[in-house]
Amino acid sequence: MATNASTSGSLTDGPAKTALPSEVPYRTRLSWELGTRVIEDEATERRSHWEGSDGTWELTVFDATTTTLVMRVRTPVGRERFYGAEMSMLSSIHARLEADVDWQRAE
Repeated sequence: MATNASTSGSLTDGPAKTALPSEVPYRTRLSWELGTRVIEDEATERRSHWEGSDGTWELTVFDATTTTLVMRVRTPVGRERFYGAEMSMLSSIHARLEADVDWQRAE
């Protein structure tokens, strides 16, 4: 269902391929099926939504459980990728996105 990933998943990490921007931390990459199932659950709440400055990328953060976040990245061609992280990482995720000039909060 999930694969292990580095704790600082980003496009700058070399061989670890991820769609996440700004060195956004995550713990696991989730399969599309699992990620979709989690975010469509009625108990899951959307925490924040971000758009890339060019308007073609989207990143949405969801509360999956009381201790777990799921991030969905939507690429310019409509692909969705999902990543899991601990709830304790939320402030770091938001801080890194806010500091990145290529991402704006879209709520």
